[in-house]
This record gives sequence, structure tokens and C-alpha cells, in this order.
Amino acid sequence: MGCARQGRTRGALNRHGLSRVPADRLRLIIITNAAQAAPRDPVRVVEAALRAGAPAVQLRQKEASARDLFLTAVRLRQLTLEHGALLFVNDRMDVALASEADGVHLGPDDPTPAAVRSTVPEGFLIGYSADDPGTARSAIAAGADYIGCGAVWPTSSKRDAGPAIGLDGLRRVAQAVSAPVVGIGGITPRRAGPVRATGASGVAVMGAVMSAANPGKTVRRLLAAVDGGDQAPAEPAPPR
Repeated sequence: MGCARQGRTRGALNRHGLSRVPADRLRLIIITNAAQAAPRDPVRVVEAALRAGAPAVQLRQKEASARDLFLTAVRLRQLTLEHGALLFVNDRMDVALASEADGVHLGPDDPTPAAVRSTVPEGFLIGYSADDPGTARSAIAAGADYIGCGAVWPTSSKRDAGPAIGLDGLRRVAQAVSAPVVGIGGITPRRAGPVRATGASGVAVMGAVMSAANPGKTVRRLLAAVDGGDQAPAEPAPPR
């Protein structure tokens, strides 16, 4: 896997010497979901998304064994290298390191960003899930490179997503930190532009791409919206 090591993306370093992922690389993160992709191979769905220009992928496969997760990560690592995209592994720092992914995405039940930062090589990227400004600030201070924030809208893709925070909640988190913030939860091409308008750097999408009949077309629509080509008003968030 030497080619993967040579191809690892190195983020710019902040004043503490910690890696920082360029915000434009997080305009769109495709999150895998084998059930939503079925009966297709989810890796083939991701490949179509990468061909359409998706700049980042997160491997999320909660029920998979460590071996199966690693094998999928290796397949995705090769594809992301071919297309110049980032690869993150959800939760599993060990699989991310073994597959030579660009980074890991952590949640509140995982090791802290500080603990992970102290053990990973320079340039390894860390994402962290947070839906309030205080948690986001703490995560960035502890070594996270970006924040995944949501759920912005209700979503059935993640059973543990929690209540929707809406665009206002996302805006508060985006304004609280200088690091990139990526909106997640219920994101569609119609909603991607308004998410970007909150100050978020981009969107993370699962169902809209993994279940799409034409993943490449959906990715192109999402990128157009994030980049300012589709400013359709978003559906309102439900009352809190």
C-alpha cells in the first residue's frame, strides 16, 4: 500500500502544528450506507460520486466487522487517490490508519480528539460531530480539524442523529469556530445552498446520494448548490 502513503493529503498546519484540512475539500462529503445503496455495491455508488467531482468520502459501516471495514476502506482508498479526494473512516481510528485514509471522524462516544491527535501522524485529519457552539469550540481546541454539525433536518439515515437543529443552529456553530463546519442531516440538492449560506463550508450527504438512481447527477447538483449555482430556498426546519 505504498502508493497510498505517498498520496495522503497533507493539510496546512496551524500555529499549534496541527493539521488543517482546506475548507474547499469539505464542500461535499459522501457518507456510505450499504443498505441505502442496495442491491448495488456501495463502493460502486461512491465511485460514481467521485467521477462526478465529490471531493471527500466518509466510510460509515457500523455493523461491519473490523476485517470487512478494512477491506472496504482499502477499496475506497484506491478510488479516492485516483480521483484526488479525501477519505475519512467513521469512528475507527485503527482502520483509518491501517488503510492509510486521510483521517477519522469521531463522535461523543469515541476517543477524544486530543487522545487521537496525540497518537496519529502529522497530517492525519480529525473530524468531530457537534451540534452546539461550546462542544464545537472544545473539539477544535482539542485537535479536531473540522466539525460535522447536525442533524440540520430530521433524517432517517442515522438513528442516533438526535433532534434537528435547523439552519439557525448550524449558523451558530459555524460562527463559533474558525475551522470548517459541515452541515449534515436531511441534506438534499435543494437544501445544500441554504446550508452553505449559514457560513458552513459544505454538506455531508448520505441518503440523497447512496439511494439515488443516478448518484453522479445528484453529486453535480449538490456541488452546484454549494458553489452558489442553485439558491433555491430551503424547506423550513420543524419547530423545536
